[in-house]
Parts: sequence; C-alpha cells; structure tokens
Amino acid sequence: MVTPFGVYLRGILMGAADIVPGVSGGTMAFITGIYDRLLGSIRAFDVTCLRLLSRGQVRAAWLHVDGAFLLLLLLGIATSILSLARLVSWLLNAYPVPLWAFFFGLILASALVLLRQVPRWTPALWACLVAGALTAGFIALSPVVAMTPGLPGFFIAGFIAICAMILPGISGSFILILLGMYGPVLTALKNLELEVILVFGLGAGLGLMCFSRLLHWLLQRFHAATMALLTGFLFGSLLVVWPWKHALDWVLGRDGELRPAQQVPVWPWEFAADPMLQVCLPLAVGGFALVWFIDRLWGSD
Repeated sequence: MVTPFGVYLRGILMGAADIVPGVSGGTMAFITGIYDRLLGSIRAFDVTCLRLLSRGQVRAAWLHVDGAFLLLLLLGIATSILSLARLVSWLLNAYPVPLWAFFFGLILASALVLLRQVPRWTPALWACLVAGALTAGFIALSPVVAMTPGLPGFFIAGFIAICAMILPGISGSFILILLGMYGPVLTALKNLELEVILVFGLGAGLGLMCFSRLLHWLLQRFHAATMALLTGFLFGSLLVVWPWKHALDWVLGRDGELRPAQQVPVWPWEFAADPMLQVCLPLAVGGFALVWFIDRLWGSD
C-alpha cells in the first residue's frame, strides 16, 4: 500500500523526469508501481463524474476520481518542476555535455526497465520495437520544428507533450525539443509567466483527457505490442540525449542568439579537448544507477 508521502515523493520524481529531456514521467509512474492507478484516476473524469458534480455530490465525485491520490501527485510534480526549472536551465547553458551524459544514463536504464515488461518476445513484437526505435531516431535527426512561441503555440505544445505523463517511454521534454518549444516553456516556468503557464496547462489538461482513453484502449487490446513500440521509442530517443553532436543548421532564438536547428551525433573523442569529457562517463553511470535504484525500491509495489 502506497502511503500519502510515498505518492507525493513519486510526484516529485515524475516532475523531475518531465522537466529534463531524459526519462518520462510515465516511466517513473510505471517503475514506481502507480501507473495503473494513475491511468484509472485520469480516466475517471468522465460522464459519471460530471453527473455526480451536477447533483452536488462533490465528495462522491472526489472519491470517484481518486482525488486525494491525484492531488498529492500533482503537488509533488509542481514542487519538482518549480524548484528544478531554474537549475536545469542554468546547467543546460553552463554544462550541457555532462548534463546530457547524465540524461543518457537515465534514458538507457529506463529503456531496459521497459524491455522487461514484455514477458515473451515474438518476431512481431521485435518488429514493433524496431519500428519505434527507427521512428524516434528519424525524428531525433530531423530539423527542429520552428513553432511560434505565442499562446496558441504553448497550448499546442502542452496538448502534445502531456502524453509523456502517461506514456512510459516518451519524454515530454523530448517532444518539446522536437517542437522547438523546450526553451520557451522552461523560460516561462523559470520566470513564473503565469499567463503562459496557464495556457500550457490548459492544453496539457485537454490532451491528458483525450490521450488517456486512447492509451487505455491500446493497452487493453494490444498491450505487448504497445509496450514494445514505446520501448522502441525510448531506445530511439537516445539519439536526442547523446551528449556529443555537431550542428548542421542554425536558427535564431527569441533571445537573438543562434541555436542549433539540426544536429548529428559524433564520437566522444572528437571532443577530446573538452575538460568536461572525463566526468561524462561517471555521470552517465550515475543516471543509470539512479533509475535502477528506483526500480529496485518501488518496482514491485
């Protein structure tokens, strides 16, 4: 039985995972043993919930959606996001390569955790895994989409990226990077731009209501294939967090600075002159060990 503090702590882990382009919040929910409960709670916002609220049965509606669980989880997520946004933004600017190395360890370990969730691998399931990896790899090597960071752009980004909260295997930050919205969203969180955060949250809420039902349908009917596909996405997204890259194209950011629009991975020894190179392997191992420890601690709850 998960205690209230345990739910809050899991929310902190989910928030930390969602703010960095490494492990998804859904992966954290999965390996800490609350994934099914989370998906069921989200899906409980249905006609029955509306009927209870229309009759003034607020307590019954609260129990129907497992409100206490969701509230504690959201508080943990908010705590993590608001406290880490400024730190991650600074690290990405000051020490990008070591930070990406840490993310690489996180995402590799998460992919291996999900790999164990499919008990019997068949040729069809391996095909799903390869298809997911190739799709994510193709997207990772594609140019960044130049979305306009206005309020409609933040709404759309929230709607799409929220799938990471309930999808084991895809990071919301990974999706925001592909949309070209990771920087603007992180800046809005760091500076507490309430209007932007509200619009982004509304998009995320609507996306969550829609996607939770689609995911439930897929997992009910094609569970193994869906998990294999998601695991493939996670392996393919390792190209996104590979620390050593060369830029092929550049775009002008909102702050007037040039930023890479398309990058390709290269071997680490091409950065042999970088003094940070020697700390990358320990950080990658540390990220891997962190996910392994969390899975050992809570994976069987």
